Amino acid sequence: MQVEIRVQQEPLDAVGEIPWVYDGNPAIGGVVSFIGLMRDINQGDAVSTMTLEHYPGMTEKALAKIVDEAGERWTLDAVRVVHRVGEMRPQDPIVLVAVASAHRGEAFRACEFIIDYLKTRAPFWKHEQTPEGARWVDARDSDDAAAAAWSKED
Repeated sequence: MQVEIRVQQEPLDAVGEIPWVYDGNPAIGGVVSFIGLMRDINQGDAVSTMTLEHYPGMTEKALAKIVDEAGERWTLDAVRVVHRVGEMRPQDPIVLVAVASAHRGEAFRACEFIIDYLKTRAPFWKHEQTPEGARWVDARDSDDAAAAAWSKED
């Protein structure tokens, strides 16, 4: 399985990153991608900017472990994960997960698994600016529930 994982400060060209997972491999029958965008509202409050912080090295290692686990569960040809850190504004792409496989079903499941685990297991810290001031944001219970559902599957 071909894998690339990057954490970067530069803006993310999510659509431009996708061909890397299938170019030159005619055995690939499906590519599934997820692009996460910054929203202008969270927990009922307007959000003007969000800053993501990470611990270099540790974050990439956690992402690699998640991708490896997906590769053990499904037959995948390529996975690319690109995650931004630093300050972002609404509509900025935050994360791309692109998965290529011979069959769409495995690509769909693996992409969803990777983003669900990324939301709960990858060490990122989110700081938001709202009209009421700045705040740190904890992981959401719904993200934990989505990740926990994968442990119930075969």
